[in-house]
Amino acid sequence: MVPPSPPLSMKPPTLPFSPPKKPAPMPVYKDLHFNRDLSATKKLQAGVDLVARLVGVTLGPKGRNVVLGNKYGPPKIVNDGETVLKEIELEDPLENLGVKLVRQAGARTNDIAGDGCTTSIILARGLIAEGMKVLAAGINPVQVARGIEKTAAALVSELRVMSREIEDHELAHVAAVSAGNDYAVGNMISDAFQRVGRKGMVRIENGRGTENSLDVVEGMQFERGYLSPYFVTDHANMTVEFTDCKILLVDKKITDASEIIRILDSAVKENYPLLIVAEDVEEAAMADLIKNKLKGTIKVAAVKAFSFGEQKTQCLDDIAVMTGGTVVRDDMGYSLEKAGKEVLGSASKVVIRKDSTLIVTDGSTRHAVEKRVAMIKGQIENSKERYNKKILGERIARLCGGIAIIQVGAQTVIEMKDKKLRIEDALNATRAAIEEGVVVGGGCSLLRLSKKIDAIKESSLDNIEQKIGADIFKQALSYPTSLIANNAGMNGNFVVEKVLLNDNTNYGYNAAKNRYEDLMAAGILDPSKVVRCCIEHAAVVAKSFLTSDVVVVEAKESKPIRIRPPMPPRSLIPPIPASGSTSQGADAGGHLAVSPPLGGHHDQARAALASHYMHPHQYYHHASSYYSQMQAPAPHAAYSHHVQVQDLLTNHRPGDDAAGAGYDFSGLPVEHHPGGLDVGSSDGVAADGAQLGEGRDQASGAAAEQWQAMDGFSNGGGAAVQQMAGAMSSGAQRGGEMDLWGYGR
Repeated sequence: MVPPSPPLSMKPPTLPFSPPKKPAPMPVYKDLHFNRDLSATKKLQAGVDLVARLVGVTLGPKGRNVVLGNKYGPPKIVNDGETVLKEIELEDPLENLGVKLVRQAGARTNDIAGDGCTTSIILARGLIAEGMKVLAAGINPVQVARGIEKTAAALVSELRVMSREIEDHELAHVAAVSAGNDYAVGNMISDAFQRVGRKGMVRIENGRGTENSLDVVEGMQFERGYLSPYFVTDHANMTVEFTDCKILLVDKKITDASEIIRILDSAVKENYPLLIVAEDVEEAAMADLIKNKLKGTIKVAAVKAFSFGEQKTQCLDDIAVMTGGTVVRDDMGYSLEKAGKEVLGSASKVVIRKDSTLIVTDGSTRHAVEKRVAMIKGQIENSKERYNKKILGERIARLCGGIAIIQVGAQTVIEMKDKKLRIEDALNATRAAIEEGVVVGGGCSLLRLSKKIDAIKESSLDNIEQKIGADIFKQALSYPTSLIANNAGMNGNFVVEKVLLNDNTNYGYNAAKNRYEDLMAAGILDPSKVVRCCIEHAAVVAKSFLTSDVVVVEAKESKPIRIRPPMPPRSLIPPIPASGSTSQGADAGGHLAVSPPLGGHHDQARAALASHYMHPHQYYHHASSYYSQMQAPAPHAAYSHHVQVQDLLTNHRPGDDAAGAGYDFSGLPVEHHPGGLDVGSSDGVAADGAQLGEGRDQASGAAAEQWQAMDGFSNGGGAAVQQMAGAMSSGAQRGGEMDLWGYGR
């Protein structure tokens, strides 16, 4: 007979060693804040106002510094709004959300233009403040935001008309204004660009002295970064920095690390850093390089060759000429497996970022570079296509353009950080001015743009609500100039009105010298790129802010509530042990005499309780230690009886008696009875069994009340002890002399 088949199981099959299921993630609860009576946006605006006030103190030539605390090092004293902006974190979630919202305007402006973070935040704050007034009146925020957006686009077009190209002697003015009117920094940056060209490379490094210095070295920079962040050596700046580095140039893909094993072995033995510039590096080869780099076996980094096709080949040849190396390519008869140290180029320093590579040489190949440049110039003369001429010109600029290095000197680390941030802002502002030109500075260009608002309202806007958005922009454009004047000790509103009354577009307030003059002639210039980014990004942030109606944030985690331990039940209070039958030491009526248990030891326990304000649980253990440490001076024959009775006192519960528990007190000397129990005679009988039991219950109830009174020890320990002592004495009078735990005295 065929056995029946087992029933089919609906459960999915599992592997014998299947991993355990991961627990479901804990839900993240959210708080919803609806914008009833503008309550949510007012909280957001409070955060915006706070961050604007904080970074606003740094604006202008007379702006102050901000001290930033550092948990693990010296504090930072900075005048840079972008650095201050990164440190702001508020406790209130809605206000902190407002900080993060307006932070986007400053951070984005700094990323693109390199400067103007503070101006962008002040302008965004003006748009939000003026817009909130309109929203309180019940105007449609969507149309108002659309009017702000259209006005910003029109103002950018007007700004391009006002802008002009910067001249060489004006580079120092732009850099000095951005560095807080420091012309020493401005002149150094202007000198650097004049020596390496407007498209040259200028770097900032920490100097070893106390004064700033400028050095120009031979080198090349191209727009390619490291292929993996695991190559990074400076994690603070996320860069790869090598000194006395060797360079391997390969005009093909590297598929396996075994192809370059000879070169890698040489780098390990001679302990020199290695930079690989190749068409690409496959994953298998990349994994081997990263693994050995992380182990510390070799210092290596890989970069993809820039450009494509024939231009890539020519650019690799340019790098080979500058570094004194040889490009490894198959069509030239070079095999990568057989290549050794002889094909490597040399560089005194290499700095690789995520999107750029800088190679600095020692100048030993200058003659070869000059011959290469002359050859490229001949190709430009023979070329007729404009695109080819442009590419060849870029190659000449890379070969001829040196690298200017500004060494920042300072007395202390704090001063070093402050000076370095100022020079970085000045350098970025100068680059922005070279790219898109300059306009009049001091915030006056924004004031002149505000006069264009009326014409924009008539030509570009559709309805009255969009025109209200334009009026909001008109009011906000005066905020930066007003704050610059306030930081200089002047009335900002008065300065704005006086500047607008003059029709000369170059006329404005020079806060550094505290006078009104032609700012263009005085060298007060702002890069057009910085002003454009401020207008665009402030408008985007204000548009998002004014059209928000619900705010969703993470719910705060409730703090645990401290709860006092509950009062122990009455059953845990040990009663007086009583004998169930008459024996030697008890009279015919079963009367039992109780003598004082410990004498002075009990008073010592009470004194310890009053002096140390112990919790009842602590007092119980303290008193128990007194009982357990009592040493009987009796013969050894009575010691076992002493242990038995101690065990009875520890484990006794209501309803138990000595007979039921199997204990016999007969034959035990009086001095060895625990608690001083006298079972040998009937002298001094305090009460009969019923009276003693009643008194025991009353005293136990009084002791239970003291557990509740003891909870007030943190506020008044001494008073609680006195109250407890009084209750104990009254209980002792009712049921014989009783102690706190129910033992008879």
